[in-house]
Amino acid sequence: MKSQDNLTGADAVPPEALRARVRDLEAQLKELRQQLEDFDRPSDDLLMAREILAHSPTFLFRRPMAADAPPLVYASPNFTVTGYTPEDITSGRIAFKDVVHPDDLERTSRESDEYAARGVKAFTQIYRIVTRNGEVRWVEDHTSVVTDPRDGKRYHQGIVTDITSRKRAEEALRRSEEKYRRIVETAGEGFMLMDEQLVIVDVNTALCRMLGYSRDEALGKTPLDFASASYREILGAHREELLRRDYLQTEGELVACDGRRIPIVAHGSVLRNDAGETIGHMAFVTDMSAHKKALALAGEVQQSLLPRRPPFVAGLDLAGRNRSCDEIGGDYFDYIRRAHMSDRSLSLVVGDVSGHGLEAALLMTTARAFLRMRASQPGTLTDIMEALNRHLTQDLGGSGHFMTLFLLTVDLSRGRLEWVRAGHDPALRYDPVRDRFQELQGQGLAMGVVEEADYPTAVMDGLAPGQVIAVGTDGIWEARDRNGTMFGKARFETLIRQLHRQSADEILEAVFQALAEHTRGVRAEDDMTLVIVKIEADPHLTGGTAYEI
Repeated sequence: MKSQDNLTGADAVPPEALRARVRDLEAQLKELRQQLEDFDRPSDDLLMAREILAHSPTFLFRRPMAADAPPLVYASPNFTVTGYTPEDITSGRIAFKDVVHPDDLERTSRESDEYAARGVKAFTQIYRIVTRNGEVRWVEDHTSVVTDPRDGKRYHQGIVTDITSRKRAEEALRRSEEKYRRIVETAGEGFMLMDEQLVIVDVNTALCRMLGYSRDEALGKTPLDFASASYREILGAHREELLRRDYLQTEGELVACDGRRIPIVAHGSVLRNDAGETIGHMAFVTDMSAHKKALALAGEVQQSLLPRRPPFVAGLDLAGRNRSCDEIGGDYFDYIRRAHMSDRSLSLVVGDVSGHGLEAALLMTTARAFLRMRASQPGTLTDIMEALNRHLTQDLGGSGHFMTLFLLTVDLSRGRLEWVRAGHDPALRYDPVRDRFQELQGQGLAMGVVEEADYPTAVMDGLAPGQVIAVGTDGIWEARDRNGTMFGKARFETLIRQLHRQSADEILEAVFQALAEHTRGVRAEDDMTLVIVKIEADPHLTGGTAYEI
């Protein structure tokens, strides 16, 4: 080898070239150092993952799969949530079993062994840990089996998340559900829980006792399976509407296992999730048998106050009927024979108290008693009505209730009608000769509103054989079918026109039959009362002028 002093000629390297080569080598070395630094520096994704992990209730671990339960070879920095450092557990100063709650240790160990024996590659366990300061925390451990490509060893590695808040919420929910379950189970009312299609998924003891079915027999059925035919028809007709409503109250009749019919009131609600979607339905069912028996008795008393049959008046064919939407109602009709009237005259009255039910029935009974008493004394129709109004106004005392009334006298001896209308729908008079209806109008407020109201008497002459007079309550005209269409006066007048040659009783029966068909599948919302008067005798006077006296 030649020494540097002997480098000459072609073997000599110019100094400038040597310096350039050195600079190249230095640049390469710098690049290699940068690459090494970049290799050791964590990526942005890794830094982000570490940041998220540091602020989460989750820590990571890895331990070899060995029978002697070696210490963890890795625990993430967030292992400090246990009160211990990662070094505490990787060094063996503590074992992971020392962190697991003593009551859960045997179970979790057994489960891990079973998973290993079955070759399960991933599993989840929920258990408690005890932190260094003695606090008990719930964790969810997602463990998987992995093989390290560097050493070929198999490890258990997992993600352990603190779920204490969730478990406390679940426990609170469980206690709440248990409390409400006890409430439902001990309630005197029947309870049923249904899915979106009204299939029963749960019932309480009271409902089973009410219907005589076991819980297993009730599950999987729908309320329609227990409903009477009429109640089933109503529920079926309004099924879509009922499903749309958040709350509803219905009255109907259920059929028990032994065939007993049970009157009930059901209060139903729609169950929705946080997004407002329907997830089910619930209903409380109250047995109304005792209540209905009491009302039925009151209804019998009330019906006994109505005329069982019309009085005999030569030349008049009479028929009247009252049908309450409940056991008792606020409608009323009566026939009155006054002492000063001829034997060919008769007064009749049709009344309607606002609302219906027991309160309306009591008010109507009071009005009936006073009206009968006052009608037995001398005076005009106006005198009777004004006295009755004063009495009712004092009794009602601003309660908001009122009564409409139509008081009519048919006087065949003079061929005349006299009437007072107190806020009631006008009576109708049909003349088949002219094929014309006339409304018996009149002025007068509903009774019980203003104490000194005026009630003038209206008069109409011109009664003739074949004429039909109808006095009813608005429950007839306003009765609705499944589509909400009212029966209406036009339909009523058509019936009168078609049936005017028949008897008063046949006309009455046909009207109520038409009402039943119109309202089929719909529960009546108001009482219905109708009196039909058909003129049979020749009146002494003719004409048709209406006026007041």
